[in-house]
Amino acid sequence: MILSSLRDVVFGYGHEPVIEQLSLDIAAGRFIGITGANGTAKTTLLKLMLGLLKPWSGTVSFNNVREDGTKVIVGYVPQQVSSFNAGFPSSVIELVRSGCYARLGCFGRFSKHMHDVVEQSLRQVGMWEYRHRKVGELSGGQKQRVCIARALAQEPDVLVLDEPVTGLDAKSRIELYRFLKDNVTAHGKTVIMVTHGLEELAQYLDTVIELERREDEGWRCLVTNSCSVLSGQAQ
Repeated sequence: MILSSLRDVVFGYGHEPVIEQLSLDIAAGRFIGITGANGTAKTTLLKLMLGLLKPWSGTVSFNNVREDGTKVIVGYVPQQVSSFNAGFPSSVIELVRSGCYARLGCFGRFSKHMHDVVEQSLRQVGMWEYRHRKVGELSGGQKQRVCIARALAQEPDVLVLDEPVTGLDAKSRIELYRFLKDNVTAHGKTVIMVTHGLEELAQYLDTVIELERREDEGWRCLVTNSCSVLSGQAQ
């Protein structure tokens, strides 16, 4: 199933385009990495894929309906989630529980399943023992993990992570990559991750979208799938 399809997309800020004539299909059920140097529009591409930005020209379609007719759930962890200051009032478990609010019934009560999902999400990122701590008191890496847990508590079909390993040590990064890969291969989820480097991550990815901007060649988008060599490009 094609999750998102972009055709001849142009988008920019002010009068300057940052994405030019891009045609790209994003398949569901894959672990997708978006990489490139600063200024190559990685986050902008991510937001266009999800329909959060409208292109100047061209078309973007996002398939938000599952094959069974129910709505696709997207969990999104943006950049700079570690910026909560020391005065942020919520506890870790309160913040993660908020990921379930959209699914609360008429009476707004947490089910046993939701309690279990919150606990599992925190355990998966190694933050269960910190559940009663204030979010603002945590380190940057710990805040990052809590925000990932909140996204997981939504039980998303698509998990979107923008530079999620900021502040994480090497062991935690590898554990996160393995966990995300398992969500794709064992549970059929889609994971889209923006990252600066592929050294650690490449072996876990099914698709790499590499963005480049060069003075002599302009902006380019190169797509490589694990099962093939270069499979598509736009420039």
